[in-house]
Amino acid sequence: MQPFDSVTALENATPLDRVVDPLREGVRKVFGAGKLRDALHGVWLGHPLHPTLVQVAIGAFSSASVLDLVPGNERGAQTLIATGLVSAGPAAATGWADWSEMHEQQQRVGLVHAALNISALAAYSASLGARLNGNEARGKAWAVGGLSLLGLAGFLGGHLSFRLAAGANHSEDVPHLVKPGWQDLCAVDDLAGDGVPQLRLLDSVPLVVVRQGERIDVLSDRCSHLSGPLHQGELTYDGECIACPWHGSVFALEDGAVRHGPATAPVHAFDVKVDGGRLMVRLPGAG
Repeated sequence: MQPFDSVTALENATPLDRVVDPLREGVRKVFGAGKLRDALHGVWLGHPLHPTLVQVAIGAFSSASVLDLVPGNERGAQTLIATGLVSAGPAAATGWADWSEMHEQQQRVGLVHAALNISALAAYSASLGARLNGNEARGKAWAVGGLSLLGLAGFLGGHLSFRLAAGANHSEDVPHLVKPGWQDLCAVDDLAGDGVPQLRLLDSVPLVVVRQGERIDVLSDRCSHLSGPLHQGELTYDGECIACPWHGSVFALEDGAVRHGPATAPVHAFDVKVDGGRLMVRLPGAG
Protein backbone atom coordinates (compact mmCIF):
# COMPACT_ATOMS: atom_id res chain seq x y z
CA MET A 1 0.00 0.00 0.00
CA GLN A 2 1.31 3.43 -0.95
CA PRO A 3 1.39 6.17 1.73
CA PHE A 4 -1.23 8.16 -0.14
CA ASP A 5 -3.57 5.14 -0.10
CA SER A 6 -3.66 5.36 3.68
CA VAL A 7 -4.33 9.10 3.56
CA THR A 8 -7.10 8.55 1.01
CA ALA A 9 -8.72 6.21 3.51
CA LEU A 10 -8.34 8.97 6.09
CA GLU A 11 -10.11 11.43 3.77
CA ASN A 12 -13.12 9.12 3.73
CA ALA A 13 -13.08 8.24 7.44
CA THR A 14 -16.58 9.50 8.19
CA PRO A 15 -16.44 8.47 11.89
CA LEU A 16 -14.11 11.45 12.34
CA ASP A 17 -17.07 13.70 11.53
CA ARG A 18 -18.33 13.18 15.07
CA VAL A 19 -15.38 15.26 16.16
CA VAL A 20 -15.05 17.45 13.08
CA ASP A 21 -18.59 18.85 13.07
CA PRO A 22 -18.81 20.26 16.61
CA LEU A 23 -15.18 21.37 16.53
CA ARG A 24 -15.71 23.27 13.29
CA GLU A 25 -18.69 25.12 14.73
CA GLY A 26 -16.75 25.91 17.89
CA VAL A 27 -13.82 27.34 15.92
CA ARG A 28 -16.17 29.48 13.84
CA LYS A 29 -17.75 30.90 16.99
CA VAL A 30 -14.36 31.73 18.50
CA PHE A 31 -13.04 33.56 15.44
CA GLY A 32 -16.34 35.05 14.28
CA ALA A 33 -16.87 36.30 10.74
CA GLY A 34 -15.18 39.71 10.79
CA LYS A 35 -11.75 41.30 10.75
CA LEU A 36 -10.12 38.77 13.07
CA ARG A 37 -11.01 35.85 10.83
CA ASP A 38 -9.88 37.75 7.71
CA ALA A 39 -6.58 38.56 9.40
CA LEU A 40 -6.02 34.92 10.35
CA HIS A 41 -6.81 33.74 6.83
CA GLY A 42 -4.29 36.22 5.41
CA VAL A 43 -6.69 38.36 3.36
CA TRP A 44 -4.50 41.39 4.12
CA LEU A 45 -1.45 39.48 2.84
CA GLY A 46 -3.07 38.16 -0.34
CA HIS A 47 -1.80 34.71 0.61
CA PRO A 48 -2.72 32.17 3.32
CA LEU A 49 -0.95 33.18 6.53
CA HIS A 50 -0.65 29.72 8.09
CA PRO A 51 2.16 28.36 5.84
CA THR A 52 4.25 31.44 6.64
CA LEU A 53 3.89 31.25 10.42
CA VAL A 54 4.53 27.51 10.72
CA GLN A 55 8.03 28.01 9.33
CA VAL A 56 9.09 29.74 12.54
CA ALA A 57 8.13 26.83 14.78
CA ILE A 58 9.39 24.13 12.42
CA GLY A 59 12.67 25.97 11.89
CA ALA A 60 13.20 26.46 15.62
CA PHE A 61 12.45 22.84 16.51
CA SER A 62 14.56 21.46 13.66
CA SER A 63 17.48 23.72 14.57
CA ALA A 64 17.29 22.58 18.18
CA SER A 65 17.71 18.99 17.03
CA VAL A 66 20.81 19.99 15.07
CA LEU A 67 22.29 21.67 18.15
CA ASP A 68 21.55 18.54 20.17
CA LEU A 69 24.10 16.75 18.01
CA VAL A 70 26.84 19.23 18.91
CA PRO A 71 28.13 19.23 22.52
CA GLY A 72 28.10 22.53 24.37
CA ASN A 73 24.94 23.97 22.80
CA GLU A 74 22.48 23.07 25.53
CA ARG A 75 21.40 26.67 26.20
CA GLY A 76 20.90 27.36 22.49
CA ALA A 77 18.74 24.26 22.07
CA GLN A 78 16.60 25.30 25.04
CA THR A 79 16.13 28.76 23.57
CA LEU A 80 15.10 27.37 20.20
CA ILE A 81 12.58 24.95 21.70
CA ALA A 82 11.07 27.76 23.77
CA THR A 83 10.88 29.89 20.63
CA GLY A 84 9.12 27.08 18.76
CA LEU A 85 6.58 26.62 21.55
CA VAL A 86 5.76 30.33 21.69
CA SER A 87 5.48 30.72 17.92
CA ALA A 88 3.25 27.66 17.62
CA GLY A 89 0.28 29.53 19.10
CA PRO A 90 -0.23 32.05 16.27
CA ALA A 91 0.50 29.36 13.69
CA ALA A 92 -2.13 27.10 15.22
CA ALA A 93 -4.71 29.91 15.29
CA THR A 94 -4.31 30.55 11.56
CA GLY A 95 -4.44 26.83 10.85
CA TRP A 96 -7.68 26.36 12.77
CA ALA A 97 -9.24 29.35 11.00
CA ASP A 98 -8.40 27.89 7.59
CA TRP A 99 -9.47 24.38 8.62
CA SER A 100 -12.93 25.56 9.69
CA GLU A 101 -13.69 26.63 6.10
CA MET A 102 -12.53 23.52 4.24
CA HIS A 103 -14.37 20.61 2.60
CA GLU A 104 -15.19 17.49 4.61
CA GLN A 105 -12.31 15.38 3.26
CA GLN A 106 -9.85 18.17 3.94
CA GLN A 107 -11.17 18.62 7.47
CA ARG A 108 -10.75 14.94 8.30
CA VAL A 109 -7.12 14.98 7.21
CA GLY A 110 -6.64 18.35 8.88
CA LEU A 111 -7.98 17.04 12.18
CA VAL A 112 -5.31 14.33 12.31
CA HIS A 113 -2.70 16.86 11.13
CA ALA A 114 -3.63 19.08 14.08
CA ALA A 115 -3.63 16.15 16.54
CA LEU A 116 -0.10 15.22 15.48
CA ASN A 117 1.06 18.80 15.87
CA ILE A 118 -0.49 19.03 19.34
CA SER A 119 1.27 15.80 20.29
CA ALA A 120 4.54 17.20 18.97
CA LEU A 121 4.11 20.35 21.06
CA ALA A 122 3.47 18.21 24.12
CA ALA A 123 6.68 16.30 23.43
CA TYR A 124 8.68 19.50 23.04
CA SER A 125 7.15 20.91 26.22
CA ALA A 126 8.31 17.76 28.03
CA SER A 127 11.70 18.16 26.41
CA LEU A 128 12.08 21.73 27.60
CA GLY A 129 10.94 20.78 31.10
CA ALA A 130 13.46 17.95 31.32
CA ARG A 131 16.28 20.22 30.13
CA LEU A 132 15.41 22.93 32.63
CA ASN A 133 15.53 20.28 35.36
CA GLY A 134 19.03 19.24 34.29
CA ASN A 135 18.11 16.02 32.46
CA GLU A 136 19.58 16.69 29.02
CA ALA A 137 19.38 13.07 27.87
CA ARG A 138 15.67 12.86 28.54
CA GLY A 139 15.15 16.27 26.97
CA LYS A 140 16.89 15.15 23.78
CA ALA A 141 14.83 11.95 23.66
CA TRP A 142 11.59 13.91 23.94
CA ALA A 143 12.82 16.22 21.17
CA VAL A 144 13.44 13.27 18.84
CA GLY A 145 9.87 12.13 19.44
CA GLY A 146 8.55 15.64 18.84
CA LEU A 147 10.46 15.99 15.58
CA SER A 148 9.13 12.63 14.37
CA LEU A 149 5.57 13.74 15.07
CA LEU A 150 6.21 17.02 13.28
CA GLY A 151 7.39 15.06 10.26
CA LEU A 152 4.17 13.05 10.13
CA ALA A 153 2.11 16.22 10.58
CA GLY A 154 4.09 17.87 7.80
CA PHE A 155 3.35 14.94 5.49
CA LEU A 156 -0.38 15.43 6.06
CA GLY A 157 0.02 19.18 5.65
CA GLY A 158 1.65 18.58 2.28
CA HIS A 159 -1.20 16.26 1.33
CA LEU A 160 -3.70 18.97 2.22
CA SER A 161 -1.84 21.59 0.19
CA PHE A 162 -0.79 19.67 -2.89
CA ARG A 163 -3.13 16.67 -3.19
CA LEU A 164 -6.32 18.26 -1.83
CA ALA A 165 -5.44 21.83 -2.90
CA ALA A 166 -6.35 23.43 0.43
CA GLY A 167 -5.09 27.01 0.38
CA ALA A 168 -4.38 26.95 -3.35
CA ASN A 169 -5.71 29.64 -5.69
CA HIS A 170 -8.51 27.85 -7.55
CA SER A 171 -8.83 30.72 -10.02
CA GLU A 172 -5.19 30.73 -11.12
CA ASP A 173 -5.70 28.83 -14.38
CA VAL A 174 -8.23 31.25 -15.91
CA PRO A 175 -5.71 33.48 -17.77
CA HIS A 176 -4.18 30.35 -19.31
CA LEU A 177 -7.53 29.10 -20.61
CA VAL A 178 -8.90 32.35 -22.04
CA LYS A 179 -7.79 33.63 -25.44
CA PRO A 180 -6.22 37.09 -25.60
CA GLY A 181 -8.21 40.02 -26.99
CA TRP A 182 -11.92 40.69 -27.16
CA GLN A 183 -14.26 37.69 -27.13
CA ASP A 184 -17.97 37.50 -27.94
CA LEU A 185 -19.77 36.25 -24.82
CA CYS A 186 -23.51 36.66 -25.42
CA ALA A 187 -26.29 38.98 -26.53
CA VAL A 188 -26.89 41.82 -24.09
CA ASP A 189 -30.67 41.32 -24.41
CA ASP A 190 -30.26 37.78 -23.07
CA LEU A 191 -29.07 39.14 -19.74
CA ALA A 192 -31.49 39.83 -16.92
CA GLY A 193 -31.11 43.39 -15.71
CA ASP A 194 -32.14 43.04 -12.10
CA GLY A 195 -28.75 42.30 -10.54
CA VAL A 196 -29.11 38.52 -10.58
CA PRO A 197 -25.75 36.74 -11.08
CA GLN A 198 -25.83 34.68 -14.26
CA LEU A 199 -23.58 31.94 -15.58
CA ARG A 200 -22.08 32.25 -19.06
CA LEU A 201 -19.41 30.13 -20.71
CA LEU A 202 -16.51 31.64 -22.62
CA ASP A 203 -15.48 28.57 -24.58
CA SER A 204 -15.20 26.19 -21.60
CA VAL A 205 -14.43 28.82 -18.96
CA PRO A 206 -17.35 29.66 -16.63
CA LEU A 207 -17.96 33.36 -16.00
CA VAL A 208 -20.42 35.14 -13.75
CA VAL A 209 -22.20 38.13 -15.32
CA VAL A 210 -24.07 40.75 -13.30
CA ARG A 211 -26.15 43.37 -15.07
CA GLN A 212 -27.45 46.29 -13.01
CA GLY A 213 -29.10 48.85 -15.26
CA GLU A 214 -26.51 49.93 -17.80
CA ARG A 215 -23.66 48.51 -15.75
CA ILE A 216 -22.36 45.03 -16.58
CA ASP A 217 -19.67 43.27 -14.53
CA VAL A 218 -18.00 40.02 -15.51
CA LEU A 219 -15.82 37.87 -13.24
CA SER A 220 -14.40 34.37 -13.45
CA ASP A 221 -17.08 32.21 -11.85
CA ARG A 222 -15.06 29.85 -9.65
CA CYS A 223 -14.23 31.16 -6.17
CA SER A 224 -10.46 31.26 -5.63
CA HIS A 225 -10.88 29.61 -2.23
CA LEU A 226 -12.35 26.20 -3.13
CA SER A 227 -14.01 26.68 -6.54
CA GLY A 228 -17.47 27.62 -5.28
CA PRO A 229 -19.84 28.76 -8.10
CA LEU A 230 -20.15 32.52 -7.71
CA HIS A 231 -23.17 32.68 -10.01
CA GLN A 232 -25.11 30.90 -7.26
CA GLY A 233 -24.11 33.55 -4.73
CA GLU A 234 -25.77 36.82 -3.75
CA LEU A 235 -24.84 40.45 -4.23
CA THR A 236 -23.68 42.29 -1.13
CA TYR A 237 -22.54 45.80 -0.20
CA ASP A 238 -25.37 47.43 -2.13
CA GLY A 239 -24.59 45.49 -5.29
CA GLU A 240 -20.87 46.26 -5.29
CA CYS A 241 -19.75 42.73 -4.37
CA ILE A 242 -20.71 39.09 -4.74
CA ALA A 243 -20.49 36.42 -2.02
CA CYS A 244 -19.54 32.80 -2.63
CA PRO A 245 -22.40 30.46 -1.62
CA TRP A 246 -20.07 27.83 -0.17
CA HIS A 247 -17.86 29.54 2.40
CA GLY A 248 -18.87 33.19 2.21
CA SER A 249 -15.85 34.77 0.51
CA VAL A 250 -16.76 38.21 -0.85
CA PHE A 251 -15.33 39.69 -4.05
CA ALA A 252 -15.67 43.18 -5.52
CA LEU A 253 -17.49 43.16 -8.87
CA GLU A 254 -15.34 46.01 -10.17
CA ASP A 255 -11.96 44.30 -9.98
CA GLY A 256 -12.43 40.88 -8.35
CA ALA A 257 -10.58 41.93 -5.18
CA VAL A 258 -11.22 40.03 -1.95
CA ARG A 259 -13.36 41.95 0.53
CA HIS A 260 -13.74 39.09 3.01
CA GLY A 261 -12.17 35.63 3.34
CA PRO A 262 -11.59 32.78 3.61
CA ALA A 263 -10.37 33.46 0.05
CA THR A 264 -7.10 35.37 -0.09
CA ALA A 265 -6.57 35.52 -3.88
CA PRO A 266 -8.79 37.68 -6.11
CA VAL A 267 -10.91 36.30 -8.92
CA HIS A 268 -10.38 37.61 -12.44
CA ALA A 269 -12.27 40.67 -13.60
CA PHE A 270 -12.94 41.05 -17.34
CA ASP A 271 -13.02 44.24 -19.37
CA VAL A 272 -16.49 44.73 -20.88
CA LYS A 273 -17.91 46.54 -23.90
CA VAL A 274 -21.08 46.29 -26.00
CA ASP A 275 -20.72 46.01 -29.77
CA GLY A 276 -23.78 45.61 -31.99
CA GLY A 277 -25.89 44.35 -29.13
CA ARG A 278 -23.30 41.73 -28.19
CA LEU A 279 -21.43 41.63 -24.89
CA MET A 280 -17.71 41.53 -25.56
CA VAL A 281 -15.24 40.62 -22.82
CA ARG A 282 -11.47 40.75 -22.53
CA LEU A 283 -9.19 39.50 -19.77
CA PRO A 284 -6.00 41.56 -19.33
CA GLY A 285 -2.99 39.26 -19.48
CA ALA A 286 -4.89 36.32 -20.96
CA GLY A 287 -2.96 33.80 -23.00
